[in-house]
Amino acid sequence: MYRLIARLTGSQADEGMNTAEYAVGTLAAVAFAGVLLKVLTSPGIAQSLTRVITEALK
Repeated sequence: MYRLIARLTGSQADEGMNTAEYAVGTLAAVAFAGVLLKVLTSPGIAQSLTRVITEALK
């Protein structure tokens, strides 16, 4: 009986951890996307990417 109670209590304590882990992962992905967007839309990078694509299409 004690094992059953310990098992049920342990599983309930872990439920919120999965949600928190997903929230942190989502936040990290959004932050990375924001940084990537900022870098790719900077004038120097945009010019370099345009030059690379133009040279590749010649």
